[in-house]
Amino acid sequence: MLEHGGRLNKAAELWGIPRSEWLDLSTGINPIGWPVPEIPPEVWQRLPEADDGLEEVIRRWSGVPPEADCVPVPGSQAAIMALPRLRKPCRVGVPVPGYLEHGHSWREAGHTVIPVGPEQTGGGASGYDDRWLDQLDVLVWINPNNPTGEIIPPSTLLRWHRQLQKRGGWLVVDEAFMDATPAFSLAFRVGLPGLIILRSLGKFFGLAGVRAGVVLSDSAVAESLKRVLGPWSLSGPARFVMQRALNDTAWQWQARTRLQLSAARLRDLLLSAGLTLVGGSALFQTVRVECSQSLAERLAAQAVLVRAFTQPGMLRFGLANSESEWGRLETALAWKACD
Repeated sequence: MLEHGGRLNKAAELWGIPRSEWLDLSTGINPIGWPVPEIPPEVWQRLPEADDGLEEVIRRWSGVPPEADCVPVPGSQAAIMALPRLRKPCRVGVPVPGYLEHGHSWREAGHTVIPVGPEQTGGGASGYDDRWLDQLDVLVWINPNNPTGEIIPPSTLLRWHRQLQKRGGWLVVDEAFMDATPAFSLAFRVGLPGLIILRSLGKFFGLAGVRAGVVLSDSAVAESLKRVLGPWSLSGPARFVMQRALNDTAWQWQARTRLQLSAARLRDLLLSAGLTLVGGSALFQTVRVECSQSLAERLAAQAVLVRAFTQPGMLRFGLANSESEWGRLETALAWKACD
C-alpha cells in the first residue's frame, strides 16, 4: 500500500505522543469544514435512491453542460481505482511528481504507466510541442497538482484532449483541490468524448471521512463506470450530506476567502522560517528541502505532522485552524535545520 497523509494513529504510536496532542498538517484538508447538520433517521434506514435530486445539484454546482453525465462515487479514490478497468491495456501518462494512486491503479490493472515531467509539459521558446502525447492513449492530470499546486490552464488541457481524442484517447483530470479556484475547472466542457473530471467533498469541504465524490464525463464512460461500481455505490447519508454541501453557495464563497488568507499566512510563515517554496494551493504549501524526511521527523518530535516526499525532497504543509495552532507551527519551525 502507498503511504498517505493523515495517519495520525500510526504517528502517535511511533512517537509516543497521545493523538489528542498532535497538530496534523499532513493532508491538505480544509481544517474548518462544512458544518454537517443532523441526518434524519430515515436516511440511515432506507436504501439510497438515485432520483433524490443529487444529480441536479451536482450539475448546478459544477457547471457542466446538458450533455454531460454525473456519476456519484464513494470518494475520488473509488473512481481512480475503477477507471483503469474500463479500458484494455494501454499507455497511460501520469504527472511526476503527483498523487501516486493514479499511476498505481493503472499499473495494477495491467496498463503501461509513463511518467510525465515538467520538462515535457512546459512548452518551449518556439511555441507548443505536444509530441510527447503521441506515446499515450490516456493522460491523467491533477489540477491543481498535488503536491506542487501547479495549475494548467483549461485551454492547454483542451488542446491535450483534442490530440488524445483523435485516436480515441482519454484525458482524466483530477480536480480534488479545484473548489478554491473554480474558474480553472474544465467541467464546463464535460460531455466531450473522452474527457473525464474527478471531484469530491474531501478537501475544500473538509469532509474526507464521508467518502463522497463525483465523476463528470460523457455518457459512454459514465454508463461503463456505473456497471463497474454497481448499485448503491454512494451511501444514503453521503448523498444527503453531499447534496446540502454543494447547495450551500454562501459557505463556499466564505470558505474561498478564508482559505486564500490562510494560504498567504502559511506562505509567509514558511518563508520567514527560511524554507524554499516550490508551489502550493489554497489548501497547502509545499517546500523543497533535501532533508525532507529528517525535517519531518524533527517536526513530528514536536507533535506536528506533515507530509514528506523524498523524490524530489519536499514537505507539504496543510493549514492550521486556530491562533494556537499557528503559534505551534511557528515554534516548531525554529528547529528546522538539517544535520
